[in-house]
Amino acid sequence: MTIEEFRDFCERRGFEVCSRLGDRIGIKPSVVRMYFIYTSFLAFGSPLIIYLILAFWLRIKDYVSGGKSSVLDL
Repeated sequence: MTIEEFRDFCERRGFEVCSRLGDRIGIKPSVVRMYFIYTSFLAFGSPLIIYLILAFWLRIKDYVSGGKSSVLDL
């Protein structure tokens, strides 16, 4: 297993916060990951709380939006 495969596996099984945030902002997800890593070292882990809040919010958003069906699906 290469590094790329491992990262893709973690993103699919993980919360996908960095990739979704990077896509939303328009930058590479690896830059967002590095931001979280560096700020976690500088701020003694407090950005991890922000990461977990974002992960929870994205899961709830996916759950709510996944339950809605289109009118055209009838």
